[in-house]
Amino acid sequence: MHAESDERGDVVVPTAERTAGESKAETAERALGSRAPGFIKSSKMLHVSWQVCVFVVGLAVVGVGVVMLPLPGPGWLVIFGGMAIWATEFVWAQLVLRWTRRKVTEAAQKALEPKVRRRNIILTSVGLAIMAVLAGIYLWKFGFVMPWKIEQ
Repeated sequence: MHAESDERGDVVVPTAERTAGESKAETAERALGSRAPGFIKSSKMLHVSWQVCVFVVGLAVVGVGVVMLPLPGPGWLVIFGGMAIWATEFVWAQLVLRWTRRKVTEAAQKALEPKVRRRNIILTSVGLAIMAVLAGIYLWKFGFVMPWKIEQ
């Protein structure tokens, strides 16, 4: 699948993605390409500058998200925010976000199936019971003593 916008900023929607019953509004919503304002698209130099700025800002946000992965913070949420910034200008980012949205929706639907929900509830309950037993054994053997000395 290949879709691009031309130099004037017109948006090309691949015919493989259009359905027979799709209205123009739905097609416009699903359209791929730059979402820069018209006055920016009117000048090639201004549009390229705009794209460079969007790329740099998106890269900074994605970089912060990558740093947040091992550190405290919503790393994946920030990374997807950076991808959304890129998606305002770049078709490849729009396609990645569509794929991600589809996979998240599929996972959510699968998690709502009764059999999967029952399995998840059972596994969570067993895990919590094991953790409670281990905490009880620790408290019985060592008491409620912190592993470090605060007085020093």
